[in-house]
Amino acid sequence: MAYVPRFDVTPHLLRVLEDTAGINARIRGATVGVRWIPALQKDFRERQAHGSTGIEGNPLVLSEVRILSEGGELPLASPRAKQEILNYLSALKHIERQKTNDSIGEKGVLKLHSIIGQKNALDRGPFGIYRTYGVRVGNHVPPLAREISRLMRDLLDWLDGPGQAWPAVVGSAILHYQFEYIHPFGDGNGRVGRLLATWELYRRGFDTRHIFAVDEVLLENRPAYYRALDRTQNENQDLTGWVEFIAETVFESLRRAWSRIQSLNVSQKKTGVILTPKQERLLSILRQSGPHAISEIQKVFKITKPGSHFILKPLLAAGLVQRVGGHKTGKYKAVE
Repeated sequence: MAYVPRFDVTPHLLRVLEDTAGINARIRGATVGVRWIPALQKDFRERQAHGSTGIEGNPLVLSEVRILSEGGELPLASPRAKQEILNYLSALKHIERQKTNDSIGEKGVLKLHSIIGQKNALDRGPFGIYRTYGVRVGNHVPPLAREISRLMRDLLDWLDGPGQAWPAVVGSAILHYQFEYIHPFGDGNGRVGRLLATWELYRRGFDTRHIFAVDEVLLENRPAYYRALDRTQNENQDLTGWVEFIAETVFESLRRAWSRIQSLNVSQKKTGVILTPKQERLLSILRQSGPHAISEIQKVFKITKPGSHFILKPLLAAGLVQRVGGHKTGKYKAVE
């Protein structure tokens, strides 16, 4: 029986998809011929690797992921934690090398799992092969092992057939959910599912530059992510809420990418700067709400005065923020 996903195209989903298409078009227009795209692409891989492995419990922070990405050492980190990051980075580079419009196929799915499982980075095998045993994920009991191959073929056939009629964000969301529902491997399904969702955006030409990190946003909203998965499984697989959730997540990741691009546009004559999420948020607040005193920044982020200065320092150095006013009445404002 062919796979036919059930979901409604709600007014909210249409608005999110329209806003997403708009900001994606701005990003494409702003990144033509600029010299700092490789820096953004590297930053994207690091954020994606940190986000997706962090969802599964990897303890390394983003700065440590950056060290591993650059070939550095983390002598105090566990070998398993480091290997999970290195494998995810390798998997991202693998899908980046694939051609637009090429089918993912079962071989592509199995290849991703084999990369994720390299050097014993997964608890349960086999690696690069569908499971041959039953599993349980919370309250969800995935299909029997003997059904996996058929269900995966049905899903991938839908993706290459009827799924092409839907926007790439919708196809990516449905691929993500149904893969997790099938749960074809003994371990690593979450990471492979998120990689497949990213791959679908690539092959449909949605993320041509590879500079926005959906998994970073999912990590920050991990409880909502799991609730969306569970709710869909408990509602007879009505994917409406799930597709809306993923569309919102993609939009937020694009919004952050656009903020980074604006920052780099301002500072491109200086040393390029890649902002942390808190620095991006502060820059956005200053642009939208005007100058803020250091006490106001402390209140927004619920941090100490030294912590506020720590966030501000790179923004000031890059010329993205400047201090105005007197010694005691000074405030910080975004440089337009």
